[in-house]
Formats: sequence, C-alpha cells, structure tokens
Amino acid sequence: MPEVVIYSSNYCGFCFRAKQLLQSKGVKYKEIVVDGDTQLRTELARKAGARTVPQIWIGDNHVGGCDELYTLERTGSLDDLLAL
Repeated sequence: MPEVVIYSSNYCGFCFRAKQLLQSKGVKYKEIVVDGDTQLRTELARKAGARTVPQIWIGDNHVGGCDELYTLERTGSLDDLLAL
C-alpha cells in the first residue's frame, strides 16, 4: 500500500470526514497538522498549489481535498489507488 499523507487542521470538518473515510477502509496515514504553522502552510501551498485543507496524497499522486477523495470512493477508484 502506498504511503498516504494528509495535511489537515484540527478545526476542519472536511479534514475529519476525509480521515474518517480513510480509517473506515483501514488505511494508515501520516497526518500533518498545519494549525498555527506558517512554514507548513507555505510548504502545503508549494506542494499542492492550494492553502486549503485537507490536501491528500496517495503515494506520489496528489488526490486533492475531501470532495475529490469521496469522488474517488464513489467511482471505485480509491481502492485502486490504495491497492486494496
């Protein structure tokens, strides 16, 4: 299974939903909380081209945010990316 990384905030409902979906699938992920850390926010903006959270990577593939993650789930593509 490729490494899953999620940039998130402790105050973000979309982050909670994204993590909940990953957990329901038994996916272990690395969470990077950006709250109050301008350096992490800058890193996120550079890597994702966005400052919003969540931003999710599966391996080298930038998935995007919560909506994109749930779209992948609805279309059956998420399991393929996770190699489940």
